[in-house]
Amino acid sequence: MMASRAGSAGRVVANGACGIVGIFDSETEPLALRQRAREMSGLQRHRGPDWSGTHVTTHRLDDGDTSSVIAHERLSIVDPDSGEQPLFNHDGTVSLAANGEIYNHLDLKKGILQGAHFVTGSDSEVIIPLYETFGACAEMVDQLDGIFAFVLMDEKTGTFMAARDPIGVISLYWGWGPDGSVCFASEMKAIQEHCEQFEQFPPGSFFASGMEAPQRWFQPAWMQEPYRQLTSNGERVDLDVLRDSLTRSIEKRMMSDVPWGVLLSGGLDSSLVASIAMRSVQKQAKTQGTPAWPLHSFCIGLEGSPDLAAAQSVADFIGTTHHNYTFTVEEALDAVREAVYHLETYDVTTIRAGTPMFLIARKIKSTGVKMVMSGEGADEMLGGYLYFHKAPNAEEFHEENVRKLNDLHNYDCLRANKAMMAWGVEARVPFLDRHFLDYIMGFDTR
Repeated sequence: MMASRAGSAGRVVANGACGIVGIFDSETEPLALRQRAREMSGLQRHRGPDWSGTHVTTHRLDDGDTSSVIAHERLSIVDPDSGEQPLFNHDGTVSLAANGEIYNHLDLKKGILQGAHFVTGSDSEVIIPLYETFGACAEMVDQLDGIFAFVLMDEKTGTFMAARDPIGVISLYWGWGPDGSVCFASEMKAIQEHCEQFEQFPPGSFFASGMEAPQRWFQPAWMQEPYRQLTSNGERVDLDVLRDSLTRSIEKRMMSDVPWGVLLSGGLDSSLVASIAMRSVQKQAKTQGTPAWPLHSFCIGLEGSPDLAAAQSVADFIGTTHHNYTFTVEEALDAVREAVYHLETYDVTTIRAGTPMFLIARKIKSTGVKMVMSGEGADEMLGGYLYFHKAPNAEEFHEENVRKLNDLHNYDCLRANKAMMAWGVEARVPFLDRHFLDYIMGFDTR
């Protein structure tokens, strides 16, 4: 086994939204493969403008050598002074490129990974000892609580694997190259010129060497069991538990070492996120005896939009540092082509909603904010769309919730992730927390 690495040296800590590329089991010569990976990764540099890293390995087989490479474009949100990826295990034989945030990384280090060797303070690094403990399997990925997409290489065995978060908040694509390789990338544009076939990697799934197709690792009861069996205990909504569960979901997403904010339209979903976040920021500052960071809130709309007025009213009430932006129809039309390039979809509704989000992301970037929380997923899980009131019964209401949640990676999650990451801003979505989802989707709504 031969290895070369670049873009990483010294202490390695990696956190934040990023762009990743993985090319595995390629018959291409290592130097040429490395150059290809750099070209592919460069098409995603908007996702991670703060650092680039690449790692190439050659695996010797009886019938010839194969090479693999992973590349990473980093957006630094936690520990911005260091944090190059790929990450490595203690002897450099397992390498990882990850995109997203692992919110339970400290719990894992204190629990099932207690005593494991860590090179960095990264939240993403826990993926490596989890792989070394469990192997490439559903149980390994199921330990993670967060939003993520990652690729991993094991140079001792020649094994590679990739996985995506439960609902598909973080984008991931995969395809098959003419040189026999399997390719992964955060965005379609990075692999479309290098693969004979490519498609979106399914959310809540993983793939490893030797598998014929991705396998589900995220299989909650609400997605699998019939509604009547799921609600047989007749559990009803406990508003105190509901509030505490959403608060925990928001607070775990406050992990950041750079200024962050919230998207605020003035509607119920974003206003709840903003108000709980503001209260938590103040509580955290009081506990630590430090001044509270200003919580920025952002809204965009056409001149005279009711969203702008509603957002300003909410911001004034809860005390955020608010930014209202306007755009014209001409500015939106001018941006559509570039928005489609980044969104990688022709879905009309996604483009219609994604273009203003693309425009506001650029404004947010100019303020120095690198992360925002958003209200995606609330309508899908709580039946917030107008047509839900026509549901004929509780079973079909629940089935429609599940269908909408299973489609989110094609629409709202895709829009939030790619429109924001077009300008190097990460979107976090507390309503889609896996534990909050379990609680909400287990309600008996009869």
